[in-house]
Amino acid sequence: MIQQTLKEISGVVKWFDPVKGFGFIVADETHTDILLHANVLRNFGQSSIADGTRIIFFAQETSRGMQATSVISIDPPETYFMGLSDFEDVDPNVLASLKMEPARVKWFDKSKGFGFANVWGGSDDIFVHIEVLRRSGLADLSAGEAITLRVMDGKRGKMAAEVCTWESVCK
Repeated sequence: MIQQTLKEISGVVKWFDPVKGFGFIVADETHTDILLHANVLRNFGQSSIADGTRIIFFAQETSRGMQATSVISIDPPETYFMGLSDFEDVDPNVLASLKMEPARVKWFDKSKGFGFANVWGGSDDIFVHIEVLRRSGLADLSAGEAITLRVMDGKRGKMAAEVCTWESVCK
């Protein structure tokens, strides 16, 4: 019989595919793969998670191996903005001080690496780049999804500097 004891574990997301509805976390302590199901993420208020994201979670042993049961915390990967010249000369403290604004995803194409959202009550399209999404700890967005954004003026118009799920609170 398999013991149903929950264990707190920390690790790094190896990969997560929102279309398949699952992915794997590599545990810090054991370096083994632990299944992360989309429902566990949804219960935390996220529909996706970026590769390389640090995560603390509860897991249990199942007949198919270790499986995450609930998320305690998520820390987006420490990355830099590859190919985004808009961020080259912007002080990170200025970005962090931007107001979080409620928005809805207009469309996002992961294969193209970008999409657009609209701040509620406004008609301007806000450009959302895949690197900003990854840096925010997310892997994908769905059309119509409610999110919050820190919006800045980029070289070609308004763009997201940070993206958070509607249910989460950005730091």
